[in-house]
Amino acid sequence: AAAAVRGEIDSEAITAESFAGALDTDGIPDPELVIRTSGELRLSNFLLWQAAYSELVFLPCYWPDFSREHLADALRDFASRERRFGGLAAQDVAS
Repeated sequence: AAAAVRGEIDSEAITAESFAGALDTDGIPDPELVIRTSGELRLSNFLLWQAAYSELVFLPCYWPDFSREHLADALRDFASRERRFGGLAAQDVAS
């Protein structure tokens, strides 16, 4: 946005891809799964753009107490989900 205000780029040329390319995580795949510990049910500005299509798991444990069992539980939960990436569920499309 600042570059557009300075006239360095045309604001109309800003795309989702160019925006993502300006982030610190450029070149790193977006996360498939975000695990939030501490019992908080929010992301607190953590990877907001990158986590748009991520699956979220919220756990009541604190990070220092996060164990292999917590990870295994989160991965089982993740594996049981239907990933739609913003689309409709299969039964909704058929209707």
